[in-house]
Amino acid sequence: MEPQQDKQSPPLEDCLKLLKGERDEQRLAGLLLVTKFFKGDDLSSLETIYNAVGVGFLDRLLRTGMGKGSISSSGSENRDAYLRLSVTVLAAFCHVPEIAASNDMVSKIPLVLEVLSTEPGSAVLEECYEFLYLVSTASEDGIMTFYTSGGMNMLASHMSIFPDGSHQMELSMKLVQLILNKLSLEIINQDYVPELSKIVAAITRQFAVLHNAVKFDALHLLSAILSSKYSAPLYDSLRVLPEKDLPNYMRDGIAAILQNRVAPTEKLQALILADYMMTIFGERWLIGHINLPGVKEPIPADRCLVLVLEQSRVEVAVLLNELAQLKDEASKRSSAPAETIVSKKRNVAIAFSLLEKIISLISNASENEGDIIDENTFMKVIKGLNETIGVVLEYLLDAKEHGQRKGDDLLASVRIIGSYLAETPVACKEKVIELLEYMLSIEGEDEPSPFYSICFLLPLLCQMTMEIEGCKALISCGGHISVVDCLVKLIGPHGYMVKDNGCIFLACDTMLNLLLKKEQLRIPLDDSTLVNLLKALAFWTEGINDPSTIMMASSICALLFDFTSEKALLKHPNFDDSTLDSLSRLIARSLASWGQGMSDAAKSEMDLLEIVTQGYSQWVDRFPRVRETVER
Repeated sequence: MEPQQDKQSPPLEDCLKLLKGERDEQRLAGLLLVTKFFKGDDLSSLETIYNAVGVGFLDRLLRTGMGKGSISSSGSENRDAYLRLSVTVLAAFCHVPEIAASNDMVSKIPLVLEVLSTEPGSAVLEECYEFLYLVSTASEDGIMTFYTSGGMNMLASHMSIFPDGSHQMELSMKLVQLILNKLSLEIINQDYVPELSKIVAAITRQFAVLHNAVKFDALHLLSAILSSKYSAPLYDSLRVLPEKDLPNYMRDGIAAILQNRVAPTEKLQALILADYMMTIFGERWLIGHINLPGVKEPIPADRCLVLVLEQSRVEVAVLLNELAQLKDEASKRSSAPAETIVSKKRNVAIAFSLLEKIISLISNASENEGDIIDENTFMKVIKGLNETIGVVLEYLLDAKEHGQRKGDDLLASVRIIGSYLAETPVACKEKVIELLEYMLSIEGEDEPSPFYSICFLLPLLCQMTMEIEGCKALISCGGHISVVDCLVKLIGPHGYMVKDNGCIFLACDTMLNLLLKKEQLRIPLDDSTLVNLLKALAFWTEGINDPSTIMMASSICALLFDFTSEKALLKHPNFDDSTLDSLSRLIARSLASWGQGMSDAAKSEMDLLEIVTQGYSQWVDRFPRVRETVER
C-alpha cells in the first residue's frame, strides 16, 4: 500500500494546487483531474480535497449546471457536464459524515431535488439519490430538510418508474425508512396521503418481484407503514389507486415468504401484512392468482389462503404454549417478564385476527354456490380450524386451572372461539360446555367486570338456546344471568358503546329462546335481575319509533311480566311508577299495531306480536295499570 500511496501523492498534490487556485478555471481543472482517483472509502483524502476546493466554488458549479449561475468564462454550452461533475463530487464528498452533516450540504438538498424534478431522466440520477441519502442519514436536519422540501413528492413520482432492484430504488426505500424513523405516521398521513399510497404501491412491487435482501426491507417498510393507527386515510387511498396490481403483488410477496424457509419473525411480518390487506380489501383478497419464482405450473387461487391459515395455526400453537409457560414462571417468581408477555399477546392477537377473517371468508363461501375455493381446500380449512380451536380451548382450560380470569389474551381466545362456533356450534361441543361458565367470566385487562367475553359468545349462545339441552347447559352454569347483565349494559342508562345493534339483538334473541321455554325449564330469576332488565327495556324504548326495537323489547317484557305482578314490582326499592308507566306504554304501542291496517314493518314482526298478545292475556289481571294504558 505504501509504494502505491507514494506513487499517487505527486498528482494529488498537483491537483490540490489547482484546486486552491484563485481562478475558477484552475479549480475546475483540478476537480476534473482529482475525480480520476476518487475513492469513496478514502475519507481522509476526500476531506482534504473538499477543504481545498472550497464550498463557494462547489455551490457555483452546481448552480451553473442548473442554469442558475456561471463559473468564470464558462459559457452555457457545457451545462450538462458541469451538472454531472458537480453532483458526482458532492455525492463523493458526502461519504465523509462530517461533510454530509454540514449546513453547506443540507442547504443543497432543495437544489438537488430541483435537479431531479426538472431533469427526471438525468444521467446524474443515481448520484443525486446517493447525495440525498448520505446527507439525510448524516443529521436530523438533513432528513427534515428533505421532507419539508418536497422529498415525498419526488419519491412518489420516481419510485413508480425506477427499474426493479435498481440502486436508485434501494436508496429511495432507505429514504422512506429515514422519514419513518424521524416523523410520526400521523404527520405523514396528514401531509402526503396520495404520495404515500404511490410509494406503498412501488415498494409492494419490489416485495413481490425481488428475491434478495431488499425483499425483506420492503416487507419491514410495508409493515411499519400499514400498521399505524393513523393509516385509515391511507387505506382509503390504496383502495382507489389507479394501479390495480397492488393486491396481487402483495399476495405474491406474502406467499413467497410463507412457503419458504425464512426466519419466524419474517413470517410473522408477512402475516401482519396479510391481516392489513384483508382490512383494506376484504377477506376475498386471500383468493387470487399467484406468481412465484421457479414455479411453472398453475398455482391454485386458494394457495395464499392455505398458507396464511397454516402459518397462523403454527403461530397460535407456539405462542399460546409459550404464554402459558411464561405465566406459570411469572406466578412462581411473583414478577412477570412484562415486555415478553405483552409482545407474545400482541402477536397471538394478530394470528387470531387472521383466523377470524378466514372464518368469515369460509362462512360466506359456504353460502355462495360456485365459489372459487376448491372443495378439498374447504375441507382442509375446516379441519385446520377445528384443530386450532381445540388448542385455544386447551389454553383456556389451563388458564382456568391456574385461576386466571383477566387478560386480553384470554378475551381474544374467547372471541375466536365465539366466531368459529357461531358457524359450527357442534364443534368441540363437550369441551365448550365444560368451559362455558369460565369463558363467560373472563375480563379484558381494562374491564371492571365481564362484558366483551359475553358479547363474543352471544352468537353461539343464541344458537345453543334454540334447543332445550343448550338452554339447560346455559342455565346450569348461571349463564342466563350473564346474558341479562350484558343486555342491561348494552341498553340501560349506563350503556356500553357498541358499533351496531347486532350484539343487542343477539342478546335479546337469546333471552327470548330461554323465556319461551320456561314451561320446560326452571329459570331462576331473582327480583333484582328481573327489575334491572325491565328498567333497561323501559330506558331503551323511551322515545324510540323503530318497530323492530319496540316489538323485541315488548315481547321480552311480556314474558318477564309472567314471572311477577304489578304489586310485587312496585314493592321493589329500585322499581318505581315511572318505570311501570314506560313499560305500560311499551306494551300498548306494540298491541296497537295488531289488526287491520297493519304496517309492513308490523307484519314482519308478527311472531313477536303474537308473544306479546299471548303474554298479555295471561297476566293482564295482575297488571291493572298496564290494562288501563292499553285500553285508553
